[in-house]
Order: sequence, then structure tokens, then C-alpha cells
Amino acid sequence: MDIFLSQREHKKQLAVPAAKGEIMNTHSFLRPIAEPQLIENAFSEDQRQRLFSVLRNKGPWTTILSQEFSSPEEVIGATSGSLPEGFVPTWDMFLSPVFRSTLGRGYASLYPEVEDCFYNSKFLDLAQGYWGAKYAAPNLMLCNIQGPAGAGGAPHVDGADYRGVTIQNTPGWLIGLMTKCGLFRPWQVKKAQVLTWYYKGQIGGGFTYWPDGPEGQPKQLYAPMWGRAAVVENEVMYHGANACGPAEMRKPEGLAINSVIAADPDSDGWQIKTDGNVIQQLPADEIRLLFHWGADMYMDLDEMTVALDHSDDLSHEQVFDIFLSELRARGIAFKTPSDPLHDPEFIQLLTSVFEPGSPTIMPAIYDLAAE
Repeated sequence: MDIFLSQREHKKQLAVPAAKGEIMNTHSFLRPIAEPQLIENAFSEDQRQRLFSVLRNKGPWTTILSQEFSSPEEVIGATSGSLPEGFVPTWDMFLSPVFRSTLGRGYASLYPEVEDCFYNSKFLDLAQGYWGAKYAAPNLMLCNIQGPAGAGGAPHVDGADYRGVTIQNTPGWLIGLMTKCGLFRPWQVKKAQVLTWYYKGQIGGGFTYWPDGPEGQPKQLYAPMWGRAAVVENEVMYHGANACGPAEMRKPEGLAINSVIAADPDSDGWQIKTDGNVIQQLPADEIRLLFHWGADMYMDLDEMTVALDHSDDLSHEQVFDIFLSELRARGIAFKTPSDPLHDPEFIQLLTSVFEPGSPTIMPAIYDLAAE
């Protein structure tokens, strides 16, 4: 009983937002509403087969980097890294053979073959139980497809949504900073995800996460994982994929921002191509799939009504007004950008001021040093 009381108290504390525009202590909000909850056999075997069929037959699929970012500076802003003043980042600093398929977005399933996987009553029940919420609406389903690869970059939080400012209309770097600075918590949409892994490889492939905040002890799930899933709140929990596969295969020669992955027509494996040329053949057992299902959560009808009637939405103009006001309050000099969504110099400035940095405790196994 004490455990459940403790979790309720934790939820109460996290459910109370700071006043709008008030910067929050990092540890008060960069942690999930509850410890991730693990389940096995998240999808039925029939669902798994249909999901795999869509991935193999509807590709090719592009890199996550090319889908999410328009410049290397935006990558910095969206992750937990920072760069010395004057340093110019390049795509090569971040390239990794990790690709993404979008299976559902904007509350719609994109492929009729897997509609029941997106409008998933099992997952909705799990998400509502995780939050203790009355209502839930699925809004996104992705699959990350990769062969051997290094750790998933610096530990990060996933792209949140804010009323009026979402991953559908806003660059990932800005969403990331909005989340990690704490200034916009009152507008942040509550979310839950069900992450499901399929990976038979023998080297790495696990998942590292920081449920007690960026200065807390990390925890890890270990592969092989076949249908194992975790119910999480990844928008406020630092996490990342462990490295996987043979080291010599993790960065194929010729990998570029425009590389794609597709099913090998002559086997059950996969191919990575750049400009139409095959640069790597991948056996099926070295493919690591992560299905990422997400839903918006509403604690009650009033909360859902505010979201649906847009009576308290943010605009991009308001977002930058709040950031600029905070810069002025801190006495930081800056040049007001004409295009703040895409100005590299301005992105670097906001990152240097509001980025909290990587978690304090980094397990060696995240980079496979101990595997």
C-alpha cells in the first residue's frame, strides 16, 4: 500500500504546474509521471506479422535526422549536447544508420493493414492506467528501423506537444528546448507511449533511461527483446538506445543524410542505399525495430475541453517572447533574429542558455564498453 500511496503523491506533485513563464527546477519536471511499466508480447503474432509486412513492402524509409532536422544546429538544440562558441557542426557529427517509418499521425492510421495496432484498446488501457487519466487519444505511431549502430546519440527527451505548438508545426530543436527549460510546462500536453522492441541480435540493443531525473541513477533493459514493451512518458524522461551489432558494421561507408533503408528483395534481410547504390546488406537478425505508439492523455473532461477549444493555446510568437524575456532577465545580450525558427546563431544561443546538458551518471554499457 505504501508504494501506491507514494506513486499517487508523486503524480500529484508533477500534476501541479509552475506559473506561466516561471522557470522550474530541472529535477521537478524532467522525470516521468511514474516508473516505466514493462509488459511482454505487446502485439499479437498476427499484428506483428502485419506490422513487419508494412515495413518491408511500403519502404524505402529515410533517416530520422533528415525527417526531424533541417540543420546540424537544430540537432544540438534538440539533444542534450552543446558546442564551443564559434564551432560549426556538420551532419557527419550525427549521422547514424537509423531510419523511421511513420505508421500513424494526427490521430489517423496511415495504413489500413495495421489500423488495430494504432487504435489499440490494449495500449489505451495501459496508458490510462499509467497516468490515472479518464481519457486517452492515440496520436502517433512510428517505427525506428536500424541495423548495427552506435548508441542513440546523447540521451534525450522525445518531442513533446504544447497546446498550439506541436511537433506537427514546430522544429524539433525548439520543442526540445521548450521541454528542458521548464518555462512552458503549463501548456504541455500530457502523453504516454508504449515502446515495443523486436531485436534478436547478440550484441547490445538495449534501452537506457533516467526515471529519477538527469542526476539520478540510470536503469536499463537488455536485449534480446522480442515483443517486450514499456509504458513510458518519454517527453520528460532522458533515455537512449544502447549501441548494437558488430562494431565494424555500425557506420557503413557512404552513409549520408539522404540514405534510405528498404527490404532486400532477394532475402529476409534489408539494404541501406545512398543515391540508389547499395552501401550495406543487413541480415534479418541484426535489424533492431522499435515501435513507438503514443497517445494524448486527459485527466478529466475540463482538461480535454481546454485542448479541444484552443482557449489557452501558445503561438510561436508567444514562445519566443517568453524566451527573449528570460534572456533579458538574465542580462544576456542578443540580436533579435528575423527567422528565429531557423537562425543557426540564435539556435546556438538558446541552446547554450537553456540546455541542461547530459545526465550526470552515464553507464559504460550505453556505448557497449561493458558488453
